[in-house]
Amino acid sequence: EQHGPHLPTMTDTRLGYEVNIRAARKAYATRPVVVAPVVWSGLSEHHMPFGGTLTLSHATFRAVLRDLIDALIRHGFHDILISNSHGGNVVAMQQICDELSPGLNATLVGTTYVTEAGEDLSRHLQDQPGVMHAGEAETSMMMAVEPDLVDTADLATLVDGMDGGGFLKAGKAAYRWRPFAHLTGNGMAGNPARATAAKGEAMLEAGAAALAALILDPATWAAPGDRRGEGTQGVPFRRV
Repeated sequence: EQHGPHLPTMTDTRLGYEVNIRAARKAYATRPVVVAPVVWSGLSEHHMPFGGTLTLSHATFRAVLRDLIDALIRHGFHDILISNSHGGNVVAMQQICDELSPGLNATLVGTTYVTEAGEDLSRHLQDQPGVMHAGEAETSMMMAVEPDLVDTADLATLVDGMDGGGFLKAGKAAYRWRPFAHLTGNGMAGNPARATAAKGEAMLEAGAAALAALILDPATWAAPGDRRGEGTQGVPFRRV
């Protein structure tokens, strides 16, 4: 989807792939990892008012993930990580894990690298608390991996003070959907003028390290076991 006037529409896809390839390389010596091809289209309805955006419906997106997960399991994979790189996909990813896990002969885990590595990414940023859309962080990472696709001519004029995901909140803990065009005139959030390739490289490594740690943590994949009846202190408890 669109990433402001200065970044390509495949930014989330490119960065997600980069972080996952690096994570797999870090983990491989301890635990062999296969990175599947990127699912490049997701839930981007909120970006449709801007050009260059393609989106799927919730039903289609979830069906695509379901079918791909089924194919992986049929090929013998039993520990599957859905590694997301787009904020609009987070809820659907969690729903897929909830929907499929009870009936799978496999462990299904979902994460978003900017959340998994949140604090480690934030320490490299000057003007924003975390990764925001086409701001300092994403611009830095794209400078590190695809510098020829970053238009740096007018970065200083693109500052937008929007507070990341805060625009989706209402009240103390409520949520409401809004199109991105209600919050920004240029399709971005943050201050890309602060971006550097050095910051981007450090953030890509931090994201990869966080994913590798998740992959290598035995608790990520361990069967939880059945604790029904524990602590009942003699109270009759019938397993069903």
